[in-house]
Amino acid sequence: MTDIAINWFEIPVQDEARATEFYGTVLETEIGEMPGPDGPIKVFQAQGNPVGALDASGQTSPAQGGVRVYFSSNDIDNTLSKAESAGGKIVMPKTSIGPHGFIGQFADPEGNIVALHTPPTS
Repeated sequence: MTDIAINWFEIPVQDEARATEFYGTVLETEIGEMPGPDGPIKVFQAQGNPVGALDASGQTSPAQGGVRVYFSSNDIDNTLSKAESAGGKIVMPKTSIGPHGFIGQFADPEGNIVALHTPPTS
């Protein structure tokens, strides 16, 4: 059996500037930029490499029922608080998933539901 790794993800947004500021604030990261098929796109980076983007192309729209992305968080309560302060809404507070740690979810200002995960503490 081969392990599956996320290769790329896109979060549909209508207001790219607002989404860039929101995710930069909530995830405490710099949202980068790279060339896209129709001009520059805003990207999330991991270890210096682009791993996902904010999709402002208009070809997709924010949705609560689509694919759910989980970001790592060292402090879910703090990250959820930042999401709320930055204009998002908490959808699921920090919730135990037993031996696998904790999860939480928020809606971004565009209406996408994004999840957080932290492993169990030892």
